[in-house]
Amino acid sequence: MQSKDLLQLAEQFGSPLYVYDAEKIQSQYNRLSKAFSKVNKLRINYAMKALSNVAILQLLKEMGSGLDTVSIQEVLLGLHAGYEPDKIFYTPNGVSLEEIEEVNAMGVQINIDNLSILEQFGTKYPNVPVCIRINPHVMAGGNANISVGHIDSKFGISVHQLPHLVRIVENTKMNIVGIHMHTGSDILDIEVFLYAAEILFDAAKNFKNLEFLDFGSGFKVPYKKDDIETNIEELGKKLSKRFNAFCTEYGKELTLIFEPGKFLVSEAGYFLAKVNVVKQTTSTVFAGIDSGFNHLIRPMFYGSQHHIENISHPKGKERFYSVVGYICETDTFANNRRITEIKEGDILSFRNAGAYCFSMASNYNSRYKPAEVLWMNGKGHLIRAHETFEDILKNQIPLPIAATTV
Repeated sequence: MQSKDLLQLAEQFGSPLYVYDAEKIQSQYNRLSKAFSKVNKLRINYAMKALSNVAILQLLKEMGSGLDTVSIQEVLLGLHAGYEPDKIFYTPNGVSLEEIEEVNAMGVQINIDNLSILEQFGTKYPNVPVCIRINPHVMAGGNANISVGHIDSKFGISVHQLPHLVRIVENTKMNIVGIHMHTGSDILDIEVFLYAAEILFDAAKNFKNLEFLDFGSGFKVPYKKDDIETNIEELGKKLSKRFNAFCTEYGKELTLIFEPGKFLVSEAGYFLAKVNVVKQTTSTVFAGIDSGFNHLIRPMFYGSQHHIENISHPKGKERFYSVVGYICETDTFANNRRITEIKEGDILSFRNAGAYCFSMASNYNSRYKPAEVLWMNGKGHLIRAHETFEDILKNQIPLPIAATTV
């Protein structure tokens, strides 16, 4: 997308505003598919927690994607978007057996990540096809909050508990059709990923009726100019060769599954905000925008860096700014960042705003959530309306008049 397109959308739909480039999502999907073209059975399940707008789900469905879901609500959204139940994987963490049973009744593929639920579910539903999430005890990811495969993680069944796991499967006569792992997000070293894959291959040898191996995702995308990223092409070459060899050893052609979220949608996203005020203090120049961490929490939550451009004056002289929001506490998107000279009323564009941005937005300070627009075929399509005061009041129940006069 070009800056002029973004400015036009900000004028048309107002700010703050999320914009997603359909062409970039499609190119990322095709890039991953091409990298693993040597695998006969490849399946991509979009991890919809990254961005769960129904229009985005429909776009990926048209490309052949399945879904990776982590809650019953995400399952329902996937079904609403038109996905068949057998195209949806459900990988929850710490949920009740009752929720898993409810999802199972929908015909969705269940992925279980703890021994207690595995035994309970297997005892009641021994014939239901089940996938098992393994924790390989491999530390991978760009931040402790998004590294989920290490020994202290709450996710998955420890690879060291395999004997116990196998005993449960044998006792319940469960139907185990898949093995799954996910080490974390922002993986750079593909050798670490390949090492974890070997652990998954070894675990898979304990189960004779597998149909697929799910390697999760967590591929690193570039967040700034010349930033490093996961070499998908090299990973595809090496893992495809090893996966095909394992299928030969196993005696059956299995399906290789990935569940990318950030990789597919992060770079496609732009967050647009208007500068309300430029404030000079004794040591800092603040650019205060019409948004805050209620709309984009990742810089505060993870310390993530989003490249910020002044698309209203892209060729101006660069100065140093701290870009801050309007939330009534520390609310900083960038400290002392070089940005072309900012004036009040300018539109700033935050890059890599497609993943875990709108999906983590809130109504903190009783602010409205922004609109979302999909840029497709040279046109902006509104896919979520800007919230209103009625949306804030929805589901709130005031006290009866009599109670307020006591």
